Amino acid sequence: MSELPPIIKPEPIPGTHRVLIRVSYDGTNYAGWQRQQNALAVQQVLEEALRKLTGENIVVTGSSRTDAGVHALGQCVHFDTTSRIPADKYPFALNTCLPADIRVLTGMDIDSTFHARFDAKGKRYTYRIHNAPHASALYRNMTAHVPQKLDFDRMQRSLPCLLGTHDFCAFQASGGTAKTTIRTLEAVDLTCEGELFTLQVRGNAFLYNMVRIIAGTLMDIGMGRIPEDAFQRALDTGDRLALGITAPASGLELTQVFYHPPAIGQSLFGMVE
Repeated sequence: MSELPPIIKPEPIPGTHRVLIRVSYDGTNYAGWQRQQNALAVQQVLEEALRKLTGENIVVTGSSRTDAGVHALGQCVHFDTTSRIPADKYPFALNTCLPADIRVLTGMDIDSTFHARFDAKGKRYTYRIHNAPHASALYRNMTAHVPQKLDFDRMQRSLPCLLGTHDFCAFQASGGTAKTTIRTLEAVDLTCEGELFTLQVRGNAFLYNMVRIIAGTLMDIGMGRIPEDAFQRALDTGDRLALGITAPASGLELTQVFYHPPAIGQSLFGMVE
């Protein structure tokens, strides 16, 4: 099986130093991470806050281009600046300029060759399902609501086949531009606490809507709409129709991004592997 294609990093901007920050956001009111012409994105809001703070037209680079309505706890973002603001003060300074649904959690100086997206060695996503007769007034923006009772044991039994390195071509939504659909999943865990089902998926990289397709298929398996071996069938055949729905964006969170040390200090980011 082929590996992920080699990455060519952009050259750092001369005369600047590079800062890395970790950003958390509620994606409900945004058209995703990436700046867009006709809609408000998290990247735009963060860049406007940096311009207000530093007076520079800074372009930020995120570790993941989350979709509209998707949330983040551990979005890692780098930018180049000539500002003398200490890196560890950016959270305090930026949070005074940002709306309440975007928070900068940590900041550090990083080598100018480091790239938040291309140096990521893996990511962990969390998907939350609220399984109850009625949707939650409080958590509606952070979960997917399923009113029909889900079969937890059936769902759990379907997951182990996803572990390891496979061709996940059936797990990519139309519009995906990946050069290869080979991916490695290192962990796929499902837990249930009361009405809350929590899926956590960790892998080296993910295809467009891959986690939402896994979550949606899991819901359909739990409701008995599709066979318990749907994931295995899709891996064997490459057929998207073997899988279930693409789950709503509201339940998805980019939880953690992994980098190899010594690029990021464990004590500050807690995200090295």
